[in-house]
Amino acid sequence: MFESVGECRSESRPPPHRTKVFGYTATELRDRYGSTSGMRWIEVDGRRMAIHLTSVPSGRRVPVLKAMLTTACERDCRYCIFYAGRDFQRITFKPEELARTYHDIHRAGLVDGLFLSSGIFAGGTNTQNHMLDMAEILRHKLRYRGYLHLKIMPGAERGQVLQAMQLADRVSVNLEAPNSKRLACLAPTKDFSNELLRPLRWIEEIRREAPPKQGWGGRWPSSTTQFVVGAAGESDLEILTTVAQLNQSFSLSRAYFEAFTPVQGTPLENHPAEDPLRQHRLYQASYLLRDYGFDLEDLPFTIERHLPIHIDPKLAYAQTTLSETPVEINRAEREKLLRVPGIGPRGAEAIIHSRQHGSLRQLSDLRKIGVLAERAAPYITLNGKRPPQQLTLL
Repeated sequence: MFESVGECRSESRPPPHRTKVFGYTATELRDRYGSTSGMRWIEVDGRRMAIHLTSVPSGRRVPVLKAMLTTACERDCRYCIFYAGRDFQRITFKPEELARTYHDIHRAGLVDGLFLSSGIFAGGTNTQNHMLDMAEILRHKLRYRGYLHLKIMPGAERGQVLQAMQLADRVSVNLEAPNSKRLACLAPTKDFSNELLRPLRWIEEIRREAPPKQGWGGRWPSSTTQFVVGAAGESDLEILTTVAQLNQSFSLSRAYFEAFTPVQGTPLENHPAEDPLRQHRLYQASYLLRDYGFDLEDLPFTIERHLPIHIDPKLAYAQTTLSETPVEINRAEREKLLRVPGIGPRGAEAIIHSRQHGSLRQLSDLRKIGVLAERAAPYITLNGKRPPQQLTLL
């Protein structure tokens, strides 16, 4: 499982111009934490920190502070802004210092959650202990009850994973690559199976074997991972194969995708940046696998094993599969309804509920219940008839 074919690829490209902010560039911060358009900044004791909107397990989007215990790191991940050999000023907090800093920011009403990560110092086990100390102070000394996302460090022990799950609402292990061969291109000192995949397995084992009341708030936390896209020559099929396996075997809540952007001063500084649209397509496809009942075989991969870049993968599937065999709205099961563009999980449930009170006869009936009727129209029938479609003006 999680193996691949292919070799790492590298191409030369000059690094883009950057302007430094708080020791990092705006580009670096965007790549690490997401779009800067969703960010705002606060300054604490001369240290500038990023806040941005994050979807928490409840589905709400809340302002979350993304903080690191230290930006010093002993690992040589070839793409990372915290690469061990990179020359820039490092910042380090003590666990109590960061806990109280965050608590003050939270009480001031600036944030509703914390994502805590760290560079690795004196080994993953030692780093994880410091992160757990910070979480313990926040939860038990400062009585913080809000959202907390804890990163599991490479090399963390099983007992540390359990402790993190007893303190956090969400935990994450960043695989970075879909398999060991691709990871060797990005982070040659990391062990894919033992340092990264094993903690994800432990998380699922703990959820299955131990009662939820042992977890924070009486339930076990959700789990996520993240992939760096475009730096190791991996295909979309490789990434999504791993995502599908994680969904099935480890009950993964969500996979995150980060389009690679070169960072000056790292070994991959001249590697070309990845098209952000590829990242977007991977998100769309991962939702199809997780929420829409799609299998890998349903996704429209090209000969090169990538998703088509200029079309939504669900729409590409529909154009190939449903154009000649449309879905009958008044009889189709939920699984079939979810294959139709414009119909999501809520729309499918609304259709099934509405059918109990009579047939859906027109596109206007679908609009009333929240379906994107015009998007669905080419791929459906209503009581056996194709609905009229508005012609597109050229």
